[in-house]
Amino acid sequence: MNYIVTGGSGFIGSHLVEHLLKNGHSVINIDNFDDFYDYKIKIKNTLESVGEMLEFTFHEKELDIQKLIFETSSKNYQLYYQDIRDKEGLEKIFQKHKIDMVIHLAALAGVRPSIERPLEYEEVNIKGTMNLWELCKDFKIKKFINASSSSVYGNNEKTPFSEEDAVEKPISPYAATKKCVEILGHVYHHLYGIDIIHLRFFTVYGPRQRPDLAIHKFTKLISGDKEIPFYGDGSTARDYTFIEDIIEGIQKSIVYIETHDHVHEIINLGESEVISLDEMVTAIENELEKKSLKKNLPMQAGDVIKTSADIEKAKTLIGYQPRTHFQNGIKKFVEWFLRNGS
Repeated sequence: MNYIVTGGSGFIGSHLVEHLLKNGHSVINIDNFDDFYDYKIKIKNTLESVGEMLEFTFHEKELDIQKLIFETSSKNYQLYYQDIRDKEGLEKIFQKHKIDMVIHLAALAGVRPSIERPLEYEEVNIKGTMNLWELCKDFKIKKFINASSSSVYGNNEKTPFSEEDAVEKPISPYAATKKCVEILGHVYHHLYGIDIIHLRFFTVYGPRQRPDLAIHKFTKLISGDKEIPFYGDGSTARDYTFIEDIIEGIQKSIVYIETHDHVHEIINLGESEVISLDEMVTAIENELEKKSLKKNLPMQAGDVIKTSADIEKAKTLIGYQPRTHFQNGIKKFVEWFLRNGS
């Protein structure tokens, strides 16, 4: 099969690309190496995902990315340095390749930055996704998997969060863009017969996790004997989901959508195991064998109090079964962190 993976040089994307290539598929990776975090991290992700353990000497972003494209090109893998807001640029890629499915992971991520840059989030997350659907319509591509987010639930009073819950009260622009994309997905499914699965990811962590996310950030600060920003009283909680379980969920979604027609589904991918901020910090401290230095701060705007995934639909529909308990996941992450010096 020939898959487009948008955001294939990011955290989740690079793991998915690695998985697809190992299973004999062809991958077209579309990534714009956004400055949200250091592009060098995405280059390392890309090299790992395609099995190239090259010594990469960094010089300047544009030159480095062109070198990366040259180094990783093969008959089974193509990398395109491309922004999804640029429909004409995307169209050239669609014209060049026979595409069986689009797996759309690219997005401007982050709840807090979206409050400061809401219009940019709308451009990337909504317009960028619509560009892809327009091209799927034009090129008769009928299978599409979209990365949504648990943030669409906001401060949902009912737990665990079910796909049947009303999600009409987002509390950040990021969450609102993700919900908007789910709604628009149904439009493209209804009008043009594009089969779509929206996967609501619940706080994904593990090797290659983005450096701005709490587990990575806290591990780096604690290991360096620096203060960690500790928001609230430690009782806020997340349904942390290990990257291997997320990749399994995406793979099972691929199989489902390939073998079924008339599909438009929203599916939670979580761990069904809620961990408080206090528990998360303690787990990292235990693995590093260091105590944290906490800088106590008030809750931030846009942050939800708790996330908790009802994953019965994922279990029933696609056979999803997360296997990584949080303590073991943190152990694997910290081992990766210490090995990579990240």
